[in-house]
Amino acid sequence: MYDFIVVGVGPAGARFARRAAESGYDVLALEKGEIGTPLACSGHVSTDIWSYVPEDAKETLFQNRIYGANFYTGGPDTEPNLFYKTEEISNVIDRVGLDNTLAACARNAGADVREGHTVTAVDERGDRVVVTARVAETESVQTFSAKMVAGCDGPISKVRRTAGLDEPDETLHGVLAFTDEADAGNHVDVHLTVPRFFAWRIPRGDAGVEYGLAAPPGAEINEMFDMLTDQYAVETEHFCSGAIPIGPPDRVTTDRIFLIGDAAAQTKPFTGGGILYGMTAADCAARHIQPDRPASLSIYEDAWRRELATEIRLGKLIRSAYSLPVPVQTAGLKALSGEIGVHMDKPTSFFSPAHLRRLFS
Repeated sequence: MYDFIVVGVGPAGARFARRAAESGYDVLALEKGEIGTPLACSGHVSTDIWSYVPEDAKETLFQNRIYGANFYTGGPDTEPNLFYKTEEISNVIDRVGLDNTLAACARNAGADVREGHTVTAVDERGDRVVVTARVAETESVQTFSAKMVAGCDGPISKVRRTAGLDEPDETLHGVLAFTDEADAGNHVDVHLTVPRFFAWRIPRGDAGVEYGLAAPPGAEINEMFDMLTDQYAVETEHFCSGAIPIGPPDRVTTDRIFLIGDAAAQTKPFTGGGILYGMTAADCAARHIQPDRPASLSIYEDAWRRELATEIRLGKLIRSAYSLPVPVQTAGLKALSGEIGVHMDKPTSFFSPAHLRRLFS
């Protein structure tokens, strides 16, 4: 019997598998397809990402550096409001390569990482959890047992639903696609023209340009995406689509099951990104959860919320500004634009000395 079975080997699952294996636990990690595919997430991340991967990984994962953002309340032909730093704020990376790098770190730490294993059932019992998976290579069904299961299987989580845990507060529909136009520009474009969220353009250096948007279910996603690319006069390829969970439920654990990452809606409400929040929660889980002590799951619940709850709460307030009338948005952006002192993953940094000095200088 394993100490942990990890369902889903995205960034959160791979990070937890690595950290748990480094602590000496016997870890099995199951991914339903090939790691990193299908792509359903942007590769625009804060520079904190490099602390989670080996030093030499940056050479292959790095695509571009970003110093700021142009915010629009209309299309690209309208006047933007620029927010910037003198040092790089974020990087654009190979998103599929990141998943594979993190999974390799888990394997190197001793975790048994298996692709092509689709989990079909999770049976929580008094002393263990039994996981059933369909194996693509052999077209067979296998069962595995563990003292605990980590549900890291994304926004439409099989583990979450099987465990009877609540759904996220809401789920957005995100789409993105790419062009092969080389663009080493160091600013992203953000358009507040989508209901309750935004659209974006991200230059990826020699790797091309990413275009995307997210909106509530029921919105005319494809039509809005076509409008975005028409405004930039481009044709995209490699169209990707996925759900973005917003707002974690009140509880992400049972007696022997716990959720991490998108499965727990540990995401930024104002951007939908979840890579760094998910890996932060994975580190909390690895520090506090002991497979022989089910009571330790409550410690994880408290720990990840101490790390992220305030950021998520403030992120919701930021997102509420996306629905303000355009004249109010325009005035607010103009008043706040210029050099900033904020961290893209931490809304609390808006109140940092560096940013407050900028606001009142």
